[in-house]
Amino acid sequence: MGVCYINNNGTILPDSSPTIMPKNRSYMYGDGVFETIRIMNGSPINIENHISRLLKGAEVLGIQTPEFYTASFFQERILELLKKSGITKGGRCRLSVDREVGGTYLPKSNDSNFYIEVEEYGANYFELNAKGLEIDIYSDIKLHKNFLSNYKTKSCLGYVMAALNAKERNLDDLFLSDVKGNILETSSSNIFVVSNGVLYTPGLDEGCLAGTMRMQIINLALKCGMKVYECSILPQNLLAADEVFITNAVRGINWIGSYRTKKFSNTMARKLIISLNEFWRNKLDN
Repeated sequence: MGVCYINNNGTILPDSSPTIMPKNRSYMYGDGVFETIRIMNGSPINIENHISRLLKGAEVLGIQTPEFYTASFFQERILELLKKSGITKGGRCRLSVDREVGGTYLPKSNDSNFYIEVEEYGANYFELNAKGLEIDIYSDIKLHKNFLSNYKTKSCLGYVMAALNAKERNLDDLFLSDVKGNILETSSSNIFVVSNGVLYTPGLDEGCLAGTMRMQIINLALKCGMKVYECSILPQNLLAADEVFITNAVRGINWIGSYRTKKFSNTMARKLIISLNEFWRNKLDN
C-alpha cells in the first residue's frame, strides 16, 4: 500500500508527516466529535446519516459549524483523499470536527476545524465473521446516561479500557452496561438480541450510541417484515436469546458465538448481512 493522505481543515498532507496543530483541543481535551465511515467501491457510504449525527454532536458540544459543512462538502473532500491515496475499493474514513485551537478547559473560541483521514480496508463489501465472537461483560466502568451519550465524542477512555480488558481475558469484545445493569453496547458496537425471530436492541433514551449501522439494520429488518423492539437488555436476556449480534459502520454485522456458557446461532445475522450488501450494491450501481 502506498502513502495515504489527510485533510487538516483544507490542507492536504501525507499521513507520514506531522498533521495536527500544537495545542489541538481534540488532542489535549478530547474536545470534538468524529465519525468512522465505511468506503465501498472507492466511495463513502451512508454519508448523509454520518454528517447529520456529526453536526448534531458538534451542536450539543457548543461547537459552531459553518453552513458549508454539508454531506456534499465532506463527500467531495473524502473522495479527493481516496483518489490521491489510490483507494478504489474497500476503505475506511475518520472524519472529525473539533473546537478551534486556544484556551484551556475554557475555550477561547467555539469555532470549528475539520480533519479527515482515509485508509484501505481488507474487504470491499460487508463480510460476516466466520467464527462467532466470544464476549462477556465489562464491570470495571459503568456507562452513565447524559446528553452526550448518543454521539461519538472523543471522550472514549471507557471504551479503550473495555477493549484492553477484553484482550487481557482472551475475548473478542465486552458488553458495557449502566449502573442498573442494563447492557447498552460493546467497546465498539451497538447490540441486537434475537428471540423467536424478534429483534431487541437498547433504546437511544437509555444512553446507547445512536449508531448509523444500528439505524440501518432496524430499517432493513422492518422492511423484511421482522419485528423490532427498543427496550432494556439485561444479562438474563442474553442467556435466553437465540442469537446476539453487534453492529458498527465499518464491520456491518458481527455475530456473537458465545456469552459465558451460552452458545448462539447466526441465522438472522446471515440474512441481514445479505440484505445489507444487496442494499449497498444497488445504491452504488445507481
